[in-house]
Amino acid sequence: MLTLKIIFWLLLFLVFYTYIGYGILLFFLVRLKRIFKDEELEEQVDYSPEVTLFVAAYNEKDYVDAKVENGFSLDYPKEKLKQVWVTDGSDDGTPDLLKAYQNQGVEVYHEDTRGGKIGAMNRGMQFVKTPIVIFSDGNTILGEESVKRIVKLFSDPKVGCVSGEKRIFSKEKDTAAGTEGIYWKYESTLKKWDAELYSVVGAAGELFAIRTELFQEVEKDTLLDDFIISLRVAMKGYTIQYDPEAYAIETASANVKEELKRKIRIAAGGIQSIIRLKELLNIFKYGMLSFQYLSHRVLRWTLAPLALPLIFIINGIVAFQEVLTNSVFLFSYLFLAQIIFYLLALTGWYLENKAIKVKILFVPYYFFIMNYAVLMGIRRYFKGSQTVNWERAKRGA
Repeated sequence: MLTLKIIFWLLLFLVFYTYIGYGILLFFLVRLKRIFKDEELEEQVDYSPEVTLFVAAYNEKDYVDAKVENGFSLDYPKEKLKQVWVTDGSDDGTPDLLKAYQNQGVEVYHEDTRGGKIGAMNRGMQFVKTPIVIFSDGNTILGEESVKRIVKLFSDPKVGCVSGEKRIFSKEKDTAAGTEGIYWKYESTLKKWDAELYSVVGAAGELFAIRTELFQEVEKDTLLDDFIISLRVAMKGYTIQYDPEAYAIETASANVKEELKRKIRIAAGGIQSIIRLKELLNIFKYGMLSFQYLSHRVLRWTLAPLALPLIFIINGIVAFQEVLTNSVFLFSYLFLAQIIFYLLALTGWYLENKAIKVKILFVPYYFFIMNYAVLMGIRRYFKGSQTVNWERAKRGA
């Protein structure tokens, strides 16, 4: 029984560190760095190179006009901001809508064959002639200063990639999907601290940029192109920086079922990425980058979700032993707390299906869904049943 108790506490610490503890540690490490960091006068560098806004789009006819016009309205010299769209496989009229903007400088490259997002990116990068390329999704709207803020960070030659922030627009009627926004706010905070400590570990596909010269073709079956591309840049000795005021807005998923589809794909891609970036697990070679990568990404995509059911089972066994021996009921209370948590998650699921808004109940539900998605993603990846093609999740109206 002692062995089970030790395993329980180790697994509990692992889960705590993964979701909360790393954030606490980051908080103190960043503040410690500020104490010992020499104050440097920030030079105002006039850095405004030509930039390409690159969109790999599949059947985005409902968003084309808004996205193109959004690109035209961004606060950056118009003659220095190019738009390149690659629309491989689109059959809903997206390429035809885009061609109406060609006389305004929008470049459109289309092939009938659907090869997935990474196939479109690999093919389309040959058309990018600017020193910086900014990747963005077709269904997102960028903040007016996003390009300017991203480019400013590239004035530091050590920066090879810049990640913007994904913001979730949710209306009052949104139910569990609104919790997606809470999650991204927490993620945003961690990214800010990661960047200040050394480097962000992975960029958001909705909005990120790299030095064009650092792009290398990614395997055609890659699921998380943004993650692989950005971390391979970091593995070359550059840092990934982050500006939360450079943002892309998209609506929340229509419901948790739709969000689950997206997260399972991300989880499958996470396992694929860990395998393909296995060299990055070598903390002796990559130092701080490896530490951040392991703490912020690897544990979330592997050990932590696997630990949760084990914690519940071991807790139940030890609690049952406490009852039989009439000993201290610490594990019994912990087991009761777990039962209550999962009951709240179940209640959140019920209310979400009934479209009843009690947002506090959606927090345990969303946490459960996140970890369930990882387990399903791991299963899907090793079964080889995850397609590289876009799997569009329905968005809230």
